[in-house]
Amino acid sequence: MAFSKSLTSIILSALLSAVEVRAHGIASAVVIDSTFYNGYNPSYQYESPPPTVVGWSVPDDLQNTFISPDKFGTPDMICHLGATPAGAAAPVKGGDVIEVQWTPWPASHKGPVLDYLANCNGACEIIDKTKLEFFKIGEADWVDQANDLWAANVLANNNNSWFVRIPEDIAPGNYVLRHEIIALHAAANPNGAQSYPFCYNLVVDSQGTATPVGIPATQFYKSDDPGIKFDLFSHPTAYVIPGPALYSGALPVSQTKPPAITATAAGVYAFTAPARAKAVVVTTAAAAVPSTFKVATKVASPAMPQATSVL
Repeated sequence: MAFSKSLTSIILSALLSAVEVRAHGIASAVVIDSTFYNGYNPSYQYESPPPTVVGWSVPDDLQNTFISPDKFGTPDMICHLGATPAGAAAPVKGGDVIEVQWTPWPASHKGPVLDYLANCNGACEIIDKTKLEFFKIGEADWVDQANDLWAANVLANNNNSWFVRIPEDIAPGNYVLRHEIIALHAAANPNGAQSYPFCYNLVVDSQGTATPVGIPATQFYKSDDPGIKFDLFSHPTAYVIPGPALYSGALPVSQTKPPAITATAAGVYAFTAPARAKAVVVTTAAAAVPSTFKVATKVASPAMPQATSVL
């Protein structure tokens, strides 16, 4: 019977992968202090010149695809397929909450949502991405086992938005935010987990002095990690969040209704004084919240969350 259960899981995950091969989403924008900043859009590759945005370009991801475990050790794992640095950055203060907006995320693609920061130690728009060392500032996984609700479902139910808070104690400077969903619907299969990392340039204004130690994204996960090789359909009772431990200065944030957008900005272009740079606001018309908005169940993060905690 154990073989039958395993076979059923593999068949189900394979079918879901085949049916929704083009249904994946992208992290398309961020909102900070009610100001909207555009991220990368695949259509930009057909514009000359493409717009300058705060989201990293992903020129090789034309079909909204993913990074598979056999590619976890490659540069594509850092900020997605062929990613190149953004030409602008979004200003944010230590302790501020960033809303990451996605295109529609499929309900079947259950899994954790993870957030990382890396200090560029200079201008992020010219950074060698392989030199970035990330520390984890946010994580959420199986938030409601009784209803099989995962962090990725919370994101989808919350108007395809996710919130992450910038630590208050980090030193000011230029950072890359790496935001990621790991979809587990096919993770029972060898090489079946799907990583969707997207990056944004930030200019952090902070009174802090902390310089957290990070590691390259290419060292985050291994294909046989329990949070990567995982069978959603075998009635599991626990899940171990993959990757490095959560930074001790990480701050909790609730996944609630996104606030109204009141302005749109192109970002910061000068990096000579990153902590005091101003955003270039190009539009001040308020943007209405979509009428189809659905509020997700609140996910209250613990004050001292653990990277390997099981929800």
